[in-house]
Amino acid sequence: MSDFTPFIAFKVRSFQFQWPADLLASWAFEMETIILGWYILVETESVLLLTAFASLQFMGTLIAPWIGLLGDRLGRRKVFCAIRLIFVVLAALLMSFSFLNLLTPYHVFAIAFLNGLFRPSDLVMRQALIGDTMLAGSLANALGFSRMSMDSARIFGALTGAGIFSILGIGYAYVLVSTIYLLSCLLTAGVSSVHHDVSSDSKLPNSQWKDFKEGLSYIRSNTSIYLLMWLAFLINLTAFPISHGLLPYAAKEIYLIDENGLGHIVAGFGAGALLGSFVIAWAGKRTHSFWFMLVCIMLWYFMLIVFAGMETKASGLAALFFMGLFHSMGIVSMSIILVAQLNNQIRGRVIGVRILAIYGVPLGLLGVGSLIEKIGFQYTVSLYALIGIVLTALIWVKWSSSHTGESY
Repeated sequence: MSDFTPFIAFKVRSFQFQWPADLLASWAFEMETIILGWYILVETESVLLLTAFASLQFMGTLIAPWIGLLGDRLGRRKVFCAIRLIFVVLAALLMSFSFLNLLTPYHVFAIAFLNGLFRPSDLVMRQALIGDTMLAGSLANALGFSRMSMDSARIFGALTGAGIFSILGIGYAYVLVSTIYLLSCLLTAGVSSVHHDVSSDSKLPNSQWKDFKEGLSYIRSNTSIYLLMWLAFLINLTAFPISHGLLPYAAKEIYLIDENGLGHIVAGFGAGALLGSFVIAWAGKRTHSFWFMLVCIMLWYFMLIVFAGMETKASGLAALFFMGLFHSMGIVSMSIILVAQLNNQIRGRVIGVRILAIYGVPLGLLGVGSLIEKIGFQYTVSLYALIGIVLTALIWVKWSSSHTGESY
């Protein structure tokens, strides 16, 4: 019998505001990714510049631990609102450049860089705030429901972003993006203001570097969390660059479709991811294990190899649906396993360090862009997937050897 009760999260006042705020922010994120990715590919006709643009969106991984620490110190709400206000300003700036006919790929790269400084930290605040405000028995349901919201936004963001962009142009598309960001920022003002004393001795002055090192020490001393960090870096290096960075290239160069077709295949991935999040929420504790997570990640890599061989929109859409399914089940399981092991005082710092793993995405993207120009799309994607499978298997072996005799 399942324990599918995600709507229990709405009993918590903070989540009543956080859920729609996160949904709107994710919707705007996905619209931006579709619109600007297609714009860069069409304007520059370079897959290398496309991957460079995509990598800029993850530059903020380097400062995510410190922003997570600020959330621990100052309260999540203040930091959360500040981050989303920055998104509003940047979207309005790009909209203004477009209406003034001043927009160039250089402007897009600059704004993508500034946006990318804070986008990873937005995820830190989301997960840390859920951990702060949800009871232990509802934590998995809340994380699963939050992920379902993000996956829903991926579907709607892909379709609406591509549709409005193709019909009205980038300026009017960014009117909608800016409005959605503004609504998200206003709703974020209603989330919990809880914060925690991160100092072990209130008589001693707090040091951000000391607190950060305590987070690293906590990770190194816990085998499960330590392996999760390496696994997170691996999938960001070898899997995310394909499923989250190369779809504009696959749409234009492999499937020979326009921006609306790109919206369709991105929505196909999102539909699979949404189903995966639903499965996690429905199945409950049966999916909250290291073993289940690793199986899903292996299947995600397998679907990447299948996707690399697809040559039509229909076959690619089917591969992306199952890729999204396994991707979501693996990632949500990872989030649940990680957040459930952390106490309030350390949560922001550890999740911030976890977000550092996202730095594997820009590294992987830059490598993908170079390899595609040399050996082609199919061989590049297959090579990345095979590397991911081998290293995931090694992590699996390490986990098994360190938990001999335990049920996992």
